[in-house]
Amino acid sequence: MRRSFIAQNPSILWFLCALALFTLGVTILSEGFGIGVISTSFVKTLGKTLCLCLIAIAMDVVWGYCGILSLGHFAFFGIGGYAIGMWLMYARTEGIVMGSLAGQPLPPTPAEISDTIGNQIFGVVGSSEFPLIWAFADNLFLQLLMVIVVPGLLALVFGWLAFRSRVTGVYLSILTQAMTLALSLYLFQNDSGLRGNNGLSGLQNIPGFEDTSQAAISLVFFLVSAFALGAAYLFFAWVVSGKMGSVVKGIRDNEARVRFLGYHVESYKLFIFTITAIVSGIAGALYYPQAGIINPGEIAPIASIYLAVWVAIGGRGRLYGAVIGAAIVSLLSSWFTGGGAPDINLWVYTIQWTNWWLVLLGLSFVTVTLFFPKGIGGLFDYLVRKQS
Repeated sequence: MRRSFIAQNPSILWFLCALALFTLGVTILSEGFGIGVISTSFVKTLGKTLCLCLIAIAMDVVWGYCGILSLGHFAFFGIGGYAIGMWLMYARTEGIVMGSLAGQPLPPTPAEISDTIGNQIFGVVGSSEFPLIWAFADNLFLQLLMVIVVPGLLALVFGWLAFRSRVTGVYLSILTQAMTLALSLYLFQNDSGLRGNNGLSGLQNIPGFEDTSQAAISLVFFLVSAFALGAAYLFFAWVVSGKMGSVVKGIRDNEARVRFLGYHVESYKLFIFTITAIVSGIAGALYYPQAGIINPGEIAPIASIYLAVWVAIGGRGRLYGAVIGAAIVSLLSSWFTGGGAPDINLWVYTIQWTNWWLVLLGLSFVTVTLFFPKGIGGLFDYLVRKQS
């Protein structure tokens, strides 16, 4: 008798159950639900952590399963954040402008409203005109569509050009990093249409919910982030299973042999690269309304390198390993850089973790690479095999 997909992959059920229990516990203990044991700021931190776990899964699929070390997936993450941020900023500014113009004797014309909104948004960079990329900023549905379309289209074009040329290995990694750097440098310019170095701010204020507390809004985003993580985990577990999963892992292990067997390797790589870029964009669209601000620094190449470190520490080639790595590093980063970790006085020198956290992260990465190449997830595999 043929077993179901979940029965063949029990780790999926374990993960989804753990995620459900975690989500339920945070919901009950949050201020938005009413008990108030967990603060709103920490709920936001947990919600952002779930979004980072989501992009870590995407990175694990493209690198750990397909063997493509992409150093550009955080660019897709940032594009998703900018796409939803444009609507949030436009709609919020429109509400403020309409409220200020409501008391005038003559109703304002659409052109006057548009000019005033443009001046409010782009005055910081010395402009008042809406760039072409803001054409759909007043439409929530179209901007949500852009969260999927823009990262997917960019990944599709970039991947098609790179994979058809059979660029692999470190050269492909350099290309993805160059793409990320080019995008970041472009967004730093004031004439990029996205407010340059100022970025988009005030994204935590959701238009139409001005009377709703941040505690309730943060809880809703946390729940949506948890649902997105669970859905993505289930989807990618299906992708890397069965025949497709075997081909994808075969490409990672020996691309030439898979091509010799008659499989169109470029199509498989392009599919994986594009679908993971789309999921990264969705993760960014959920992350930045919780962070409240996005600027070009978020898309810098170093962010994608951090992403690879998270996956390596958690254990690449294991979806739950990517989640573990991203969650641990994200929460520890918040603790160390947020002043939670006490300074260590060595008499001649005081270690302040806000300055030494990246050093600790680098040492952890080197240690895991040298002594635990399968990451934290590999330890779980070892314990399971030992008990069986």
